[in-house]
Amino acid sequence: MREQDDALEFMKIGSGTIYSGAFSSIFIGCLLLSYSIQTSADTLKGIRMYNHPSHTRVVLDVSELPSYEVFVLSNPERVVVDLEKIEVVTGFEGPAVDPSGIRVKGFRSARRGENYRVVLDLAEPVSTRSFTLAPVAPYGYRLVIDLRPSLIPPKKPQPGLERNNRRDVVIAIDAGHGGEDPGAVGPKIGKSRVLEKNVVLNISRKLGDKLERAKGYKSILTRQGDYYVPLRKRVEISRQARADIFISIHADAFRNSSVSGASVYTLSEQGASSENARWLAEKENRSDLIGGVGEVSLEDKDDALAHLLLDLSMDANRSASIKLGHKLLERLSHVGKIHKRGLEQAGFAVLKAPDVPSVLVETGYISNPNEARRLSSSKYQDQVSSALFEGIKLYMEEHAPPGTWIAWKREQEGIRYVVVSGDTISEIALRYGTTVQRIKKANDFNSDFLRVGQTILIPSS
Repeated sequence: MREQDDALEFMKIGSGTIYSGAFSSIFIGCLLLSYSIQTSADTLKGIRMYNHPSHTRVVLDVSELPSYEVFVLSNPERVVVDLEKIEVVTGFEGPAVDPSGIRVKGFRSARRGENYRVVLDLAEPVSTRSFTLAPVAPYGYRLVIDLRPSLIPPKKPQPGLERNNRRDVVIAIDAGHGGEDPGAVGPKIGKSRVLEKNVVLNISRKLGDKLERAKGYKSILTRQGDYYVPLRKRVEISRQARADIFISIHADAFRNSSVSGASVYTLSEQGASSENARWLAEKENRSDLIGGVGEVSLEDKDDALAHLLLDLSMDANRSASIKLGHKLLERLSHVGKIHKRGLEQAGFAVLKAPDVPSVLVETGYISNPNEARRLSSSKYQDQVSSALFEGIKLYMEEHAPPGTWIAWKREQEGIRYVVVSGDTISEIALRYGTTVQRIKKANDFNSDFLRVGQTILIPSS
């Protein structure tokens, strides 16, 4: 019987557990060893495990796609993985188990003739979904098993609602990559290499904290720990939260290590605005292959009216995204070098929500040793998050959606506007739907003269 066959000895667990916020995320301490096996059999090289808020992903690294069977047993709860005709690499270890007991609380494995059995002892009943993935750098063949709780927790209330029907503006913050997708890999600083997924998660958390402390703002993170979220799922999370803007945070890499500086990208209708932007978009969009989400079913766009409505929505969305991008780029220029003076455009999948103004921020080049050192610094991460926070505030002071507390405050107090080259009072009055006389009165002006860099008050229309 399977229950009898399941009586296996426990293996020694490695100590590679990493704690990350409310959710433990586990990057396995079983680094793949260089090895040489004189056999034609398939090989199990290692097991990794990642805790997502909604599920746990177990990844088995194998030399070739195996024949396998996955099944669940109860009393006690456990998941069994049987691998047919497979060898195990010398020094093989299992995953570091989450000590908090979220879903997986123990690991066992043993040989059974020509086959090999892995057992995951569970903290709660789960359902399983398993599939295989072909090699995508930096990984080879993988067997992936997703463990989801059998009992679905109740939905949390929608963020952003406030008293007196004046809601918060909701900012969706997307920390790029995560889990088995490290993103860009920088130089070794201290004992480990600088990984994009860690840098951008830290910046995202700091930005979220700043927004939560500011009146009238609510933040939502598309990922809160070291796990992978599919690109279109990130967009779906922001739309479900009814986000008013979406900011995806990354750290770039390039083959030339001297390249440096931050960039801000918006969605391009015709494609990328430069060869570098095209290369970057392709690199980021292929993250779904690394993360392993399989095929994505797109909505039917054959209906002519749906096309028209979508195009109109996207046009307005791109316009708002560009305005937001300029504000962010201006504030980032006060923190460090800007890679290019203007906004970049590319076809990033995470920027394609038709109803949420969206930008992608490359905080710097992690392939540049000096910039990687700054990006790995908590102090610099705080400076970058502060610049993004200030850019968001500047945008919202002018474009907060009706019904929000910030829009109400703007109506009461007016808008603070910084004069740029070419501005005139009459042009500003026309742009903001007010009059020259009201602007002059609000600022106690005796003439029409404006000075570049001057901050003026634009009274509400």
